[in-house]
Amino acid sequence: MAAEPGANIRAAGQDFREGQTLLHRGCLLEARSLSLAAAGGHGQLSVYRRPRVAVLATGDELVPPGTLPGPGQISASAGIAIQSLARTNAAAIRDLGIARDDEASIRAAVDKACAWDADVLITIGGASVGDRDLVGPTLQAMGMSLDFWKIAMRPGKPLMVGNLGNMKVLGLPGNPVSAYVCALIFAEPLIRALGHLPPLKRLQTAIAATPIGPNGPRRHYMRGRFVSATEGPMVEVFENQDSSLVSKLAEADCLIVRQPHEPAVEPGEPLAVMKIDAQTG
Repeated sequence: MAAEPGANIRAAGQDFREGQTLLHRGCLLEARSLSLAAAGGHGQLSVYRRPRVAVLATGDELVPPGTLPGPGQISASAGIAIQSLARTNAAAIRDLGIARDDEASIRAAVDKACAWDADVLITIGGASVGDRDLVGPTLQAMGMSLDFWKIAMRPGKPLMVGNLGNMKVLGLPGNPVSAYVCALIFAEPLIRALGHLPPLKRLQTAIAATPIGPNGPRRHYMRGRFVSATEGPMVEVFENQDSSLVSKLAEADCLIVRQPHEPAVEPGEPLAVMKIDAQTG
């Protein structure tokens, strides 16, 4: 076979040229971007350090996953989810384990977060108003300045936000679904901002596939999923929205966002939706 001019030749500069910007500030250095940097001859890169996120679950009723719960006990599932979410957003994680419902146990765990020089302390549970909800009072006794406590959203009303020295504190509810929804809305943007990463594109408009009743006085994030449709994104809402149902959270691929006092929605009407799996934007 006769050779053709230019065949089997890769010209210099066909991939990238000298002086061309290969990676922009704020990009996450994952496998493909690291390969590109190496191909460009860069043995070292200037980076921002990973935000340090310490995660503390609280409650006498909790046992570590893999431990058989006794009477009145449950497996600690929320902490695993929050750590995974933070790690996905490029955070370095310190698992502080489970603190019991007493001030000494909570103080000891918080001291570990401070000693690690955590940027963010995320607590799970103990931030409501019960006799054994000691996280807020203990942190305030340790010097935390409280920015706000309780928010008009569902699930997640007993959310707490403050600062302990240079460490930001985010107190999540104890119910696993409430904790995860609050982490998506509050923890993820905070972690990405600290890591100089762009926000994720989660919000979009979709069409209701099922009827939804009128909403109450709090913004409601309802678990649902996308269904097949030819006329655009369509979602159905799960009937049972109890904040303890981790199985429904695992089935969901979106959260339907209902504004306070929003009227009932009929099939075919538009909805605001947060995708649980998101892309950078």
